[in-house]
Amino acid sequence: MPPRILHYTNNEKIIKSGTLEQRMYIILEGKVSITLNDGNTSVKVAELGKGDFFGEISLFTNTPRSADVIAMGDVKLAYIDKVEELKVFLMRNPAFAAKMVQILCKRLAETDRILLGKISELNRIKLMRDV
Repeated sequence: MPPRILHYTNNEKIIKSGTLEQRMYIILEGKVSITLNDGNTSVKVAELGKGDFFGEISLFTNTPRSADVIAMGDVKLAYIDKVEELKVFLMRNPAFAAKMVQILCKRLAETDRILLGKISELNRIKLMRDV
């Protein structure tokens, strides 16, 4: 199956958090900004460029998007919207598969670090209340 390509321009929204879409993107050209938004505050959590990917969680889990993704300048993306297509792609591109595993491990480690920080923060608040 030939790659499916999408083009975006500066500040164009690629993904809106809360939407349900099973699609993973691979950046062919340009950069994107990933932000989390709780309704009151928006926090930039990553900036991704050529060769990077995003959107894999909703492809695998069929859950709503957790972040907004916005084009930073002109962006060219390939996308995969079926898990079976991703499996075939990864088997044909073992270097990308290895890169994907490494990046996902780094993302998980960062999530663990943030979660542990929040647990420590909650424990400090609890201790202060008990005093």
